[in-house]
Amino acid sequence: MQQSGKFKKTMSLVDLILIGLGAIFGSAWLFAVSSVASKAGPGGFISWVIGGLIILLIGLVYAELGAALPRTGGILRYPVYSHGPLVGYLISFITIVAYSSLISIEVTAVRQYIAYWLPGLTKANSQAPTIVGWLVQFLMLLAFFLLNYWSVSTFAKSNRIISIFKYFVPLTIIVTLSLHFKAGNFTLKGFTPFGFKGIQGAITSGGVMFAYLGLHPIVSVAGEVKNPKRNIPIALIICIVLSTLIYTALQVLFIGSIPTGSLQQGWANIQGKFPLPFKDIAVALGLGWLAVIVVMDAVLSPGGNGNIFMNTTSRLVYAWSRNGTFFQKFSKVDHKTGIPRSALWLTFVLSVFWTLPFPSWNALVNVCSVALILSYAVAPISTAAFNVNAKHLEKPFKLKGRSVIAPISFVFVTYIVYWAGWNTISWLLGFQILMFIVYLAFSKFRKKSAVSLSQQLKSAWWLLAYYVMMLVICYYGSFGGGRGVLSAPLDLIIIAIGSLAIYYWAMYSGLPKAMIEEEDEAFDHQDVTLPLQEESSSTTLS
Repeated sequence: MQQSGKFKKTMSLVDLILIGLGAIFGSAWLFAVSSVASKAGPGGFISWVIGGLIILLIGLVYAELGAALPRTGGILRYPVYSHGPLVGYLISFITIVAYSSLISIEVTAVRQYIAYWLPGLTKANSQAPTIVGWLVQFLMLLAFFLLNYWSVSTFAKSNRIISIFKYFVPLTIIVTLSLHFKAGNFTLKGFTPFGFKGIQGAITSGGVMFAYLGLHPIVSVAGEVKNPKRNIPIALIICIVLSTLIYTALQVLFIGSIPTGSLQQGWANIQGKFPLPFKDIAVALGLGWLAVIVVMDAVLSPGGNGNIFMNTTSRLVYAWSRNGTFFQKFSKVDHKTGIPRSALWLTFVLSVFWTLPFPSWNALVNVCSVALILSYAVAPISTAAFNVNAKHLEKPFKLKGRSVIAPISFVFVTYIVYWAGWNTISWLLGFQILMFIVYLAFSKFRKKSAVSLSQQLKSAWWLLAYYVMMLVICYYGSFGGGRGVLSAPLDLIIIAIGSLAIYYWAMYSGLPKAMIEEEDEAFDHQDVTLPLQEESSSTTLS
């Protein structure tokens, strides 16, 4: 059998920051502000602040994990290391589905904005693509595939070029809309016309969490980063703080710049009036030049994201294969380029598939947001379990207050899942339970694992219990089709208690000894942390 090649450590701190910010500033900022305003009113900026704080907590946990275990596709490998193949399988499946669909969401966003110039790409009175519109989406996916197929440096260079324009346009919008700001908009029809429930719901269904999905790409390329012990934590924190500030400013300025006449029918109709918010607000204000550069950026920003997520998803497919619960062919890395090309091919096919059943940007955002936040949820669990079954794991970046930050972040993640509502959670978590059953049904046909099936089950029951708990709470909750039996603050209190119980159950039900690979054959071994060494000098975040 031909030996797999190695990933090449070519990415700098600047590359990581650009990847993180690039992943965050994709299609979401171009669509989400009007969606958030229609759900939360002028107080919608609070949704961005809450979302940013939650992501910062999770990001701090990932910073510690990413520096200690710089593994390509690490977000799928940490749960395997801490809790075994079954938990890794469930997290891997939902993450791959979410990330491969993210690529198609980005090209769909590009097509919807291009229709401003070429209306023939979108069907009349609909956001669905015409045949020509779908072909445009396909060609964009093909371009992303080729950029990632050639080499890691080609991907990084293309991302740098795109990023220059991507960050210039939001800053231009901030400066321009500040000149048209009307403070009176924040009290017209009420500051929070839908109450705190609207602010909560906007975090998930309004696109806020979707907008913050820049953590995974940074951690997923950890095996290709120079000095990951230092660069991963710095990149994560910088990206989260900057994105929170920019998103909050964009939301505030959008609210303040809406022509007063557009608000006479209330905030619930704002998304219908401004479906392409920054282009539409520019037109309403008579700023044709701003509308033009917004549409230009609407091609580059989601396009840049599609490029990043094509790269990220292929690394996640590779990681799933390395975990031993997916076909081994996808764990191969090309010798010459350092690219997992088989995994990249599968990513391309999946991204094309997702353009078929979902016609518009809004059609899949809520589902993707919840799927990805569920994959985020396992990070606090893994880091807690490592404190029990991998006590000597070297941690170049030590998170002070981890014993408090990790469980709090898990509770907040659970809140986000709950706010998505019963209509989304019922089938998403129901499907995860089905995959659990499928795993057990085919356990006799898989290659024998180093971890016995009984131990895998012992380390995975908490996850099944978590899914069942959320199904019950969402069914009786007051979001997205729930029966409305539970209301605030009782629902939040129940979730907090249940989440903390699950967290500590998961913490102490991990593998007896963490299943951490000391070496990874597909890595360039230089600068790779050997995980079970005694702790030495480390960075501490106060």
